[in-house]
Amino acid sequence: MKANLILIGLLFSLGLSAQRILIINGHLHPIVGQEITSSILEMVDGKITGIKNALSSTYNVNDWDTIIDASGQHIYPGFVAPNSTLGLTEIDAIRATKDYNEVGVFNPHVRTQIAFNAESKVVETIKTNGVLLVQSTPRGGVISGTSSVMFMGGWNWEDATLKPNDGIHVNWPSIAYGGGWWAEPAPKYKNEQYNKQLNELKQFFILAQTYSRAKTVEFDQRLEAMKACLIGTGRVYFHANDAQQISDLISFVQEFQIPYPVLVGGDDAYLLGQRFVDADIPVMIRRLHRLPEYDEDPIDLPYRLPALLAKMGVLFCLQNDGDMQAMNTRNLPFLAGTAMAYGLNEAQALQAITINPCKILGIDQDFGSIEVGKSATVFVSKGPALDMKTNEVTAIVINGIPHSPVNFQESLYLKYKKKYQASTTD
Repeated sequence: MKANLILIGLLFSLGLSAQRILIINGHLHPIVGQEITSSILEMVDGKITGIKNALSSTYNVNDWDTIIDASGQHIYPGFVAPNSTLGLTEIDAIRATKDYNEVGVFNPHVRTQIAFNAESKVVETIKTNGVLLVQSTPRGGVISGTSSVMFMGGWNWEDATLKPNDGIHVNWPSIAYGGGWWAEPAPKYKNEQYNKQLNELKQFFILAQTYSRAKTVEFDQRLEAMKACLIGTGRVYFHANDAQQISDLISFVQEFQIPYPVLVGGDDAYLLGQRFVDADIPVMIRRLHRLPEYDEDPIDLPYRLPALLAKMGVLFCLQNDGDMQAMNTRNLPFLAGTAMAYGLNEAQALQAITINPCKILGIDQDFGSIEVGKSATVFVSKGPALDMKTNEVTAIVINGIPHSPVNFQESLYLKYKKKYQASTTD
């Protein structure tokens, strides 16, 4: 019995309480630990309560609200999309649907959590490719704002929130300006204002650091938002790619003793060698499906970057920053597949979109792998999920709640296929 045949009125139970769910006979990819080719996965009240080998274990059907037969299919923890505008934009060409870029330059107090659209149609299409968690991230300015980690489902933004206000996002001053796309190439020019812009950023951090350490001070909303990142558990996500940027960034992190820095982008991180390794800064690698940044770079450098960082021993994950990033987040599993084709093994590729982003975001105690005690956030795919030819999600569970594996695009396809009796080669 296929997993998508267990629609016992439960797959549309969005927002209801967690249930007792059993997934049987699937090829389990736990990420941490050994794979089980025929497994029994027990989930109760939103948590994973048991992982067993189906060849040597039994179960009582009366003990479970939902039983999903995943015979011949694959079970994965929910994939994680870091650094994304998903949920903050619906149609890129319509300004009124874009809610990720605020007016101003230093905006650490601007929170994406309250702008997240839990009913986004785009979110629906991404979820059905196995991406079940997203770091909803602001854009623009020098300090864009504060991101939050969200579930890909819920009645509203409160219901969808997993980790609110996880860190601020700093856009490091650019070394060069200009350039063009492949059809209209153009030269790059040195940013003569780089040192001035970097000094302005330093002055803001000095002000924020002084505010954070002061015992009594007049309340300042912007500086208050910096506190957790400077003296607490909040992350500081530095968006930078060039070798000079990253080198200066390492010095900056050491100067301000930032407890949890993260590099977002990191094109040239591999060029810094041991200095970058010693800095112990994790990397959110930007979209692999692109051309290299510089003409002199090898054409396949973006594809090989994950393997280069893995060889260095750097903690990294994959993300999808770039044009039309919200809708293209559905391709996150296939970015991992590309990295696998260019040097990573399957385990490393899966870790790059599961446990690694969870470690970087600080949510790995509950998410990112299939382990007893962790959140029941998993999905079932007919085939290997990193291959676009076989990634076909048939069951989704988010925090113990079943969700429909069918999005509105597929529903429309089936509707008109039935109306016109179109033939297929499925």
